[in-house]
Amino acid sequence: MLGFLGGTGPEGRGLALRFALSGEEVFIGSRSTERGFEAAQSLKTIADVEADGGTNEQAAEIGDVIFAAMPYGGQRATLESVKGSLKGKILIDVVAPLLFNKGKISTIRVDEGSAAVQAQGIVPEAKVVGAFHNISAEDLLIPVKNIDSDVIVCADDESSKSYVMELAEKIEGIRGVDGGALENSRYVEELTALLLNINKVYKAHSSIRITGL
Repeated sequence: MLGFLGGTGPEGRGLALRFALSGEEVFIGSRSTERGFEAAQSLKTIADVEADGGTNEQAAEIGDVIFAAMPYGGQRATLESVKGSLKGKILIDVVAPLLFNKGKISTIRVDEGSAAVQAQGIVPEAKVVGAFHNISAEDLLIPVKNIDSDVIVCADDESSKSYVMELAEKIEGIRGVDGGALENSRYVEELTALLLNINKVYKAHSSIRITGL
């Protein structure tokens, strides 16, 4: 079971949809039971998938692998509220600390270096992996849209990193790429701002490919 914390936004729902299509069980969490349930039901109107939803606490408790998919501003409070249920679990942090101001997109300075490293500090007994930062949420929510992208995966725990790389490749068109240690997630998170600015220029949904591998 994949549990999504703060999973009612486009990125959380998009990833949940794609993994549900691949045969994974998914549970979308929110601060309210109603919003989590409604987000799960919305996936069923997009494709023939099974999904459940409820609170973040439920997602953290019943999920075997957990996604942190909330906006950066809510990460600390959300993880603090469920940290007891995350012990020993893989926590995939997809959070990109971004600032949107008058049409401009920039990164937020994180004292710990990245959202993923911050998450590891909040839940030290979880195995945090940074991944899925650079994929268009809009594209994820269109089942027939091919996702032509690499997913850079950063983690200190090698077995967790390998698992997430394999999980990423359950989405057709995606290749998992080993990005090294968790501290490297800062560069991947910051790349999101660049891609979004490129998207504005070209009116496109750009992604990344690492060549030469």
